[in-house]
Amino acid sequence: MEKGKVEIWAIAGGKGGTGKSFVVSSVGTYLATKGKHVTLIDADWGGANLHSFFGINKPPNSLTDFFEKKSPLKELVTNCGIPHLGLIVGNLFSLDPGDIKYSQKLRFFNHIRMLNTDYILIDLGGGSHVNTIDTFLLADKMIVVLVPEITAIENMYRFIKNVFFRKLKLVFSAYGLKDLLQDICKNREGYGIKNLKELVTYLAGMSAHIKEILDKELSGFRIYIVLNQIKNSRDIAIGTNIKSVCMKFLNLHAQYAGYIEYDEYVRKCVNEKQVFLLTYPLSHAAKSIGRLSDNLIEGKEITVTGDEYTSTRL
Repeated sequence: MEKGKVEIWAIAGGKGGTGKSFVVSSVGTYLATKGKHVTLIDADWGGANLHSFFGINKPPNSLTDFFEKKSPLKELVTNCGIPHLGLIVGNLFSLDPGDIKYSQKLRFFNHIRMLNTDYILIDLGGGSHVNTIDTFLLADKMIVVLVPEITAIENMYRFIKNVFFRKLKLVFSAYGLKDLLQDICKNREGYGIKNLKELVTYLAGMSAHIKEILDKELSGFRIYIVLNQIKNSRDIAIGTNIKSVCMKFLNLHAQYAGYIEYDEYVRKCVNEKQVFLLTYPLSHAAKSIGRLSDNLIEGKEITVTGDEYTSTRL
């Protein structure tokens, strides 16, 4: 295909078990069925299994070849059996995120940007390791997946907070203001700073120069929220509540991209290594994946009004 602008989406979350890999495989499949060229990258360093969602038992190569043999990333794309959809299999020999050196991380990022495709979807592992967060920050669209459970919500909020603070640190380092940020964070109680929103407000009030930097670097900072395995309207409303919390405590614009309905056949497909979207294309869950994917493409979000769950099932 002719080289054009590639859009990078990174999918992460605060913990494992929220269905990130299912979301990546499903959204990637949806985009491919619409004629888009898509490459999936399994960057769940300690638990790579994205290939299983496509029934691939013995991948011919993986990110192990990239990190240990220095193979170009573009040569590691595996055929998923779906037109326009390729997969770079994760590290099958359990590479810990902490094992990746800074130079390897930069090389990895450079090779991602050189892939010739329309969309790159990166499946990240749970947790807030700095290499996971830096890969997340690489993306044009940063997407978090959670299920409607209190632990998943708490971990997801903690993850977003860590991502936002990491972004702030990178910005201040880039402008030679790293020591200033460290000093203010260290003495935050003395400055009356209780959360990240108050920290940003305090920093912006220090000088016109710093305010200009923050306005420039953070104005386009967006997190896209995806709720997985929802069962009722109350579950759907969680996405709106998370948006409000992000704005209140982080002054961060989060977009509620959509949700995926719970479907017991998802587990059946995972166990039998079938592609859910192609096996049950007319299911409510498959339709909600389509709506979610379209919203991500267009940068839209859902507005929850009335009984959203009932209306989508009519």
